[in-house]
Amino acid sequence: MKFRFSLFYFLFAFLGCSSSNGDIDKPENNGGAEEGNIEVSGDKVIVTPLSYDQAFRNPMMGWRDVFSVGLDPIPANYPLPYGSVYKEYIPWDRIENVKTDGVEKVIAYSNHRWEGIEKKNIKVIPRVYIHWMGTPAVSDPDRLDGIRFPSDIAYTQEPGTPYPMIGGYFDPTFQDRVKALVEKIGKAWDNDPRVAYIEMGIIGQWGEQHSPMIGTYWKPHDADVHEANKTWIPGIEKTLGDAFTAAFKNKKVMVRYAYDFKDYEFGYYWDSWGIAEEDVRGYEEMMKMGNRWKVQPIGGEICWNWGDFSRYSSLTDILANDATRKKIIKQIRDLHCNHLGYFSYARPEVDFSQDALMKNAQTVQKALGYRYILSEFTYNKKIENGQAFNISFKVKNEGSSPFYYNWPVEIMLLNKNTKAKVWSTILDNVNISQWYPGENWDDTAEKYTIAPQTYEVKRTLTLDKNLAADEYIIAIAVLDPAGMVPSLRFATKNYFTGGVHPMGYIGVGKEISKYGIATSAFNNVYTDLTLHYEVD
Repeated sequence: MKFRFSLFYFLFAFLGCSSSNGDIDKPENNGGAEEGNIEVSGDKVIVTPLSYDQAFRNPMMGWRDVFSVGLDPIPANYPLPYGSVYKEYIPWDRIENVKTDGVEKVIAYSNHRWEGIEKKNIKVIPRVYIHWMGTPAVSDPDRLDGIRFPSDIAYTQEPGTPYPMIGGYFDPTFQDRVKALVEKIGKAWDNDPRVAYIEMGIIGQWGEQHSPMIGTYWKPHDADVHEANKTWIPGIEKTLGDAFTAAFKNKKVMVRYAYDFKDYEFGYYWDSWGIAEEDVRGYEEMMKMGNRWKVQPIGGEICWNWGDFSRYSSLTDILANDATRKKIIKQIRDLHCNHLGYFSYARPEVDFSQDALMKNAQTVQKALGYRYILSEFTYNKKIENGQAFNISFKVKNEGSSPFYYNWPVEIMLLNKNTKAKVWSTILDNVNISQWYPGENWDDTAEKYTIAPQTYEVKRTLTLDKNLAADEYIIAIAVLDPAGMVPSLRFATKNYFTGGVHPMGYIGVGKEISKYGIATSAFNNVYTDLTLHYEVD
């Protein structure tokens, strides 16, 4: 990326959608595709959940927001339509200004910047950086501008150069300081439920690991030939790779270029999606990494201020161009991209209330990340207290990436009138991070030639609670471990506000005559703003 504007804007405005009406209260094999399907076979109820065709928010995927530190307050109507994750640039000197600063300073700054985001079900992708264009605002230390080394790392910037040339990155103590910093942020963030992924950053302008560079694989960013301790930092690849591997056992770490850190298993943030001048350096290098996407996230941003995207003035223009939009979607599908952001180089901010723009944004959102389709759910039509019963479900991922953490799946019984949970259990040995999408995208057919696998989960459960003989609702949810609350949703209209997917009625200690839930009882996945998680 060639230039940044210090004020970032939010994606998104509200896109309304309505749930369909109809009647699926049919205990036998009838009901059309639009109504869904309830089938009773022996002692089993087989539900074909109604498909949900629109884009919607889901944790740690999709369009990614960007906040300019200290400048952009979270708006009152947040979260906005698709954003469930945002990136935050963090100046090194704000979390460690001298060597003796401890992890407490990292935690304090994180709390300062991320206060309350759990109430909005938002996660953060932090990137520590040193160098930003501009001069720091003395009156506002939260601004991004300037060179943000700790005060006890000296440097001299050579006139006319874009980065510190004497000291700084090349100070004899710098790499030891990097190790210490990474250890601190690991202690602060590796178990912080507010953090989605980590962008390694630190080196170069905006933490994009150029100017200076990590290694010499690619030509210098701002010179004709490489020169050690000028255009690149000898030894920094191992220093950073080892430090981040040791510090982050739980969070996924992403690096800027796929040709760096080949001895490590990191994800990638490519900050120039779709730009022709970056096709080889970005797209083709990431394509060489094979199945890395199955275990590490791929993300980045779309920018429009350089290369062949210079002809655009905004994301609106980019997505309105059919060829460009299709190219971006192809790259998303080929690289199995999890999330993408952008910055508003041109003011005013993009108006996402425009129908045409929202249609294009929705198309991209549906391609990004995971999209779990619940195609079948089966359960015993009558169960008894203290006795075993069977459930099963089938799911496939029609998105581009997996979900990268193994969150728990919960089966629950709800009071049929209040929808309150009266019993639940967590399914063992279900790893949702291995629900992979298809592979080998066919741009003409607009589908993967290797279709996504349908994963079937079968479990025998025990109703280990004495419930009154009655009719209940059986439901499924995927929980955020931070509070063990429903969060991740399937693409189905079978939905109750709060992240729960009702499948059908079930009898406990009594026979019942109907199993299908009227669609008028369902809520809209897209418009649910109640989701949250908990922070200790």
